[in-house]
Order: sequence, then C-alpha cells, then structure tokens
Amino acid sequence: MSNRPMRLRRSQLAVPGSSEKMLTKAAGLDVDHVFCDLEDAVAPSAKPAARQTIVEALNSLDWGNTVRCVRVNDVTTQWCHDDIITVVEGARENLDTIMLTKPYTAADVQFVDKLLTQLEKKLGLKKRIGLEVLIEEVQALHNVWEIAHSCDRLECLIFGMGDYAASQGMMVKNIGTTGGYPGDIFHYPRYQLTIAARSAGIDAVDGPYANFGNEDGYREECRRALTLGMVGKWAIHPSQISAATEMFSPDASEVAFAREIIEVYRKAEADGLGSVGHKGVMVDAASARLFQNTVNRADLIGM
Repeated sequence: MSNRPMRLRRSQLAVPGSSEKMLTKAAGLDVDHVFCDLEDAVAPSAKPAARQTIVEALNSLDWGNTVRCVRVNDVTTQWCHDDIITVVEGARENLDTIMLTKPYTAADVQFVDKLLTQLEKKLGLKKRIGLEVLIEEVQALHNVWEIAHSCDRLECLIFGMGDYAASQGMMVKNIGTTGGYPGDIFHYPRYQLTIAARSAGIDAVDGPYANFGNEDGYREECRRALTLGMVGKWAIHPSQISAATEMFSPDASEVAFAREIIEVYRKAEADGLGSVGHKGVMVDAASARLFQNTVNRADLIGM
C-alpha cells in the first residue's frame, strides 16, 4: 500500500482521445489530472487512430504536473488489449496511469495489472504505471471490496454514475442528478465505493455531472462527495475545473487550525493527558486523527 504514489485528483478532466485540438488545450490547463478517452468519447471506427493521437499528445505536449491518464475500453471488448499495448509502448514514461472501464470482478482488474507488468518488463520501464478503475455496473458495486483489494497497482476507484444508473435501471434524465428522488439517489453506491477504497488505502473519486452550465449543482455534488471522503470529481468541461479544485481544497484557515489542534494534542499527550479543550473544541486522539486528514490534503497540495 505504501508504495503507491500520492497524486492530486481534485479535478479529473475528460478529453476525447480523437481530438488533437482538445488534447492540446487540456495540456495547458491548470488541472490535477487529465484522462485521454478511448472509450465512450471515441467512435469504434476512430479508436485505432485515436490511440496514436493520444501517444503523440503524451509525448509532445508539456503537461506540467498534471497526471497523464488514458481511459481504455473494457476487457470484454476487442479494443482493450490493443488500447493498452499501443499506448504503453508508444508513450512509455510519459504515461502515469491507465483507467479501466466497466470491470465486473477483481479478475478483470488483475488481467490489466498482469498485462501492464509484462509491458513494463518488456520495455524496461523505470516508472510503474498506476491503475484507476471505474465502478459503473451493479455487478462491480456488488464486488467493490474485492476489486478495491485486487492488486497493489490500483490507485483509485471512480464512481461512474451514468453507466451505473443504466445498469440498475434507474430513471435518471441527466447524469449526476437525483432524478427527483427524495435524498441523494447515489448515496449508497458512493458510500460503498468510498468505504472499499479507503479500506484498501486508495483514492475514491466521484464521476461526471452532465449539466456543466449548472455550477451550483456541480458544487453541491462535489460537497457531497467530499463529505463522504472522496478526494475529487470529474470535470467533463474545462469550466468545471476551478469549482472542483476549490471544493476539494481545504481553506487556509482550516489548515492552520487543523495543524494547531494536532500540536495541542501532541503537547497534551506528552503531558500525559488523553484529552484537552482548545478554543471550544475537545481535542483527543479521534479528533486529532480527523484534523490530520485536513493536514494530509494540504500537504499533498503544497499548502
């Protein structure tokens, strides 16, 4: 678990792998993570050419500190195998992670893990390629615990609520919305996914919000995901990047107070006290652990 790299995933921007123009624009944006898409955003006839377009973009563009990811087709398709081989052989160290779509069981993830291991050995890669997985089928949610613990290459579980809603037969008109249900219709799958991810020591990320013109609605979905313990959310349009980045970043005053609380607890512990009061807050081991989450997020961001 400790060998997994720590990556920022506050905002994950989706970019069609067939669009050289959009890939070029994405490389110049201030975004934590970009996934170049070979799945839904690319027509079947365009997938082979899109692989080469992505490889050229990964190799020739300056991506700065952005995590460079490629979303591949699922293991039941005729494209998955060539997606992975072409992109890894072409981009090599210029690729950070592979995002696997629609796994049903841990075995689907392990297939990709083994294929990546073979390619890393064959190519002599010095940098290990990470693996991210979309949970977007009811079978996957049923098996989410096993999937989360399927291999030590896995870094992230993502809730793909669009396909998930279709898989469950939900009556939802717009991806990412509740469809008039009283409460959050996606609370249960988000909660289960986040529990599984956290138990495996990996990130949990929320999926898309289709109405990119509704910033208030998007921010509310970010807030819900953050409250459950998720670290970020997809951006299907560049206009959503700043909102996600802001929502999943702690406020400077929150970080300062969290560090203060942890210091107070350490002093109390050194004095042999199990708990103390500080500025109206009862500080003990549990509260210090909660505030440590804020500090960890801030450290990763560089605050």
